[in-house]
Amino acid sequence: MIQKQTPVHHDIHHLIEERWSPRAFADKPLTEDDMHLLLEAGRWAASSNNLQPWRIVWGLRGTETYDRIFGCLKEFNQNWNKESAQALWLTAYKTDMKDGEQENFHALHDVGLFMGNVSVQAQSMGIALHQMAGIDFKKAKEEFQFPENYHFATAVSFGYYGGDLDSIPEDLHEAEKKSMRERIPQSEFAFNGNFQK
Repeated sequence: MIQKQTPVHHDIHHLIEERWSPRAFADKPLTEDDMHLLLEAGRWAASSNNLQPWRIVWGLRGTETYDRIFGCLKEFNQNWNKESAQALWLTAYKTDMKDGEQENFHALHDVGLFMGNVSVQAQSMGIALHQMAGIDFKKAKEEFQFPENYHFATAVSFGYYGGDLDSIPEDLHEAEKKSMRERIPQSEFAFNGNFQK
């Protein structure tokens, strides 16, 4: 199994430190119970005005919904998911407030909080996930009959850690095997005062 090193500068919770986003997942099925546990974790995320604008379409490998989600992925993402992902989600959000007259500028932020909860819950279960921007948003909206005031944010693939690299295209192997994880330092994104370049 591929091991990743996370060079943290401060002691953080091990579930956060050990999380990473593989493309090769173990050939071990996920269950409906797994999906409901992950969705329940997301359900309790904070949201602006408690509007909970997130909407999730999910499917397990071997089901019609999975295939319909797969059909909305861009070709690059289809290529590495077709043999590996054990579940697929589409994340969407309601773009307006309750009255429909005002845009909800925080809806996408709230979907991020939802997926943050899901990520930690998944990690606690030994489940990995990989979020993807490469989806056909228009096709997804039509395929799953979403109204105009909803927008898709990402697709997400799920599976257990420990996948066989032979299940994904060879040109992705090097990135998958890279052992050291990287992030920009705090000094580049957190300012105790004015913005700094």
